[in-house]
Parts: sequence; structure tokens; C-alpha cells
Amino acid sequence: MTAVIHPFAEHIAYYILFGIPALTIILTGVSSIGALTLYITYIDLMNNMGHCNFEVIPKWTFTLFPPLKYLMYTPSYHSLHHTQFRTNYSLFMPFYDYIYGTMDKSTDTLYETSLKKPQDVPQVVHLTHLTTPQSIYQIRLGFASLASEPLTSKWYLWIMWPVTLWSMVTTWIYGRTFIVERNTFGKIKAQSWAIPRYNVHYLLKWQRETINKLIEEAIVDANFKGIKVVSLGLLNQGEHFNRNGQVYLDKHPKLQVKVVDGSSLAVAVVLNSIPKGTSHVVFRGRICKVAYPIVSSLCHKGIKVTVIRKDEYDTLKKSIPTEDRDNLLLSTNSYNHKVWLVGENLTGFEQSMALKGSLFIPFSKLPPKKTRKDCSYLNTPAMVAPKSFGNLHACENWLPRRAMSAWRVAGILHGLEGWNVNECGDMLFDIDKVWEASLHHGFRPVSAPA
Repeated sequence: MTAVIHPFAEHIAYYILFGIPALTIILTGVSSIGALTLYITYIDLMNNMGHCNFEVIPKWTFTLFPPLKYLMYTPSYHSLHHTQFRTNYSLFMPFYDYIYGTMDKSTDTLYETSLKKPQDVPQVVHLTHLTTPQSIYQIRLGFASLASEPLTSKWYLWIMWPVTLWSMVTTWIYGRTFIVERNTFGKIKAQSWAIPRYNVHYLLKWQRETINKLIEEAIVDANFKGIKVVSLGLLNQGEHFNRNGQVYLDKHPKLQVKVVDGSSLAVAVVLNSIPKGTSHVVFRGRICKVAYPIVSSLCHKGIKVTVIRKDEYDTLKKSIPTEDRDNLLLSTNSYNHKVWLVGENLTGFEQSMALKGSLFIPFSKLPPKKTRKDCSYLNTPAMVAPKSFGNLHACENWLPRRAMSAWRVAGILHGLEGWNVNECGDMLFDIDKVWEASLHHGFRPVSAPA
């Protein structure tokens, strides 16, 4: 594993080297935003690659262009600088180590060995996707400072628009699912894979077939590798999109990998987020798989649920047992209660009708657009990971540090508990059982408002 041991003189040299472009701009009075952006991007990319702790440069790269061996270092090359200390000094370019005889003798052997290392196969995979064009900076390969905070748009990221555009084109052309994060927790290894598409693509009907094919390929690949569980995150699941993942089971009935949409834990998180003593809630949001059991459970407990749109009221009423339907109400103009359960398509006008001090509790995968400063908004269903959950260095989209979406946690729980069942389509896992399992393994609700 690479370390951060550097002699003091090396830190000084780093600052001088990295400061050359800035000093040049100051001394000449001439600057280029494009050149400076490319320089910072190159330095950051190479520095992250050199310390990623696994070999990413394929052998064919140096076979096609042999001189590149002297112009670009590899992660295994730089790892020897941190373990042997007196070799492989060159920053990005091994050329100088070759000249001055400071190249470690085991460099080539370590490179070959690293490439032959068996592929690390996890037990659980969470299949997510990119959200906004600027979300690429949220992953660890981007900026560590941004990755450590919830996803927000920073002014200086607009300066990076050439890089952002390049990344969008690259992900579109590359068109393959890629690994975002590797984690360890207890007896399992977990990974997050990302579909190379953004939120906007999931809204386009002509993109559905392509995206579903990418999801299907990822599930089949996971099955081939012997992965136990694949959880579907964000928009990779949906009733109208892929019947909450059921289409993949119908197409591949012999799949050994279990497909989990995580709806049961999302329901549990929402139900346990409602303040104790609440006797009445307001409901507004697109009806989804999670909405039905939430409303049904509340009505069964004797909590009144006021729905503010008739079409949603009629849809929900069909799923409520006859003996509980008296607790489901319809009101289009009176909202005298401060707890709101909200999903997709919540409008600013509807938020404006809430009482001052109201609490908005999302049950959707994507957060609502907040328009009220005098009200509180909870995060989308999520849980804080225990401290023993390793390598969780980047925030998951808009969630705070070490918080994970309920849909992602559900997949991990299925792997930990060995539940050999699918949870997709119309299937819903035991809500109480999955909630108790999450607490047993150290996961805790995100209690603070977003």
C-alpha cells in the first residue's frame, strides 16, 4: 500500500514545481485559462493515478509506443518510491531515474506481477449512474475536497467546462459500466459500479433501451463473476423503466446473482423518520413501489394520510385494505399538518401551501427542489455507515459524509445476512426484518435535516 512519507526537501521541491506555471503568469503578465486548466487536470490525474494502489496501465500501451515507458510512470512504479524510499524519484516521468541510475531494479518485475494479480471479485455490487455532468468531480479520481462534501455546483467548476465536456463525450463513446468505489465491511467486499449515463438520459424514451441493455450487461457480468448480490440504485430501477428490475429476471431466469431494488429498507427508513406522536401527515409525490407500503402502514397504524391530488388518492386507495381506508383522506385546499411525505414532481407551489415549520420527508430517490427556508427537509432515505465500513471516502451524491442511500445499504445487508432472495418487481422484503438487520450491523438513520 502506498504511503505519504516524504522528506521535507521533497515537499519544498513539490511546491516549486507546482508553482512554476503560476509564477510564470505573474512574471510575464500573460495567462491562458485553457492551458492552466489542462495543467492542473494533468497534475491531479497523474498524482491520483500514481497513488491509486493498483495497476491501471495495460501492457499493450507500452507495446504500441515503447518510448512511453520513459515518459509516463505507473502506479506500481511510484509505489516503490514509497516502499524503498531511495529509488524511483521521478515525478510522472521515469526518464530521469533511468539517466541517474535511481530506478529500482524490481520495477519491471513488479509491473508484470501487478498485471497478473487475480481480479478482485466482490460479494455485493451497487449499480448506480452519473447524475449531473459535474458529478464526475465527486468521485475520488476527481477532486478529493469535492468528493468529501455533498454534491453541489461550485463556481470554479464552470472554468473546468472543457474537461467536463470531454468527460461527457468519453463516457458516451466508451459506453461501459465502470467501478467507482471499492469497500470492505465485515466478511464481505463491496463495489459500486456506474452506468455511463446521466439523469437526463433516463428521462428520454429513446435512451431507455440502451440504458436497460447496459444494466442487463452489468447484471449478467456480475453473475458470470460469481457476485452474490446486485442492488439497483437511483434511476436504474422504476415501474415504467424496467418494472423495478423484474425484466432482467424474466429474460434470464437462471441467474444466480440476486437482484435487489432495496425498497423494503427505503420504506423502513421513511417510516422511522416520522416524528413520534404524529397523528396526521400530508402526502404528495409520484406513486412508486415505495409509496404503497408507506401509506398502507401508516393507515394501518391509525395515522391519517391526506393526499392532495385526486389521481394519487384513487391509486393509493386501491392498495389500502378496506378496514384502513377511513384513514386515507383527500383534500385539495386544506393542509393544516406539518409533516409532509414527498416524492418526485413536488412543485414549488405545493410547497408554498405548507405551514411554517413543516417537515418534508422524501421517499423518492432524488431530492426535491427546496423552495421553503422556513421549513425543514430531510435527506432522501439513507443511513450512516458504521466506522468499520472501509474506503468510504467520497460522499454519495447529495448525502452527507459516510451516509449511504437505503437502496445501497439494502444490497449490503442481503450480502451480510445471506438472504438468497430477489427483491425486485412486485416483491418486497420483510420491512421489520431488514430494519432490524441494518441496526444490528451498525447502520444508523441520517437524523439531521439536509
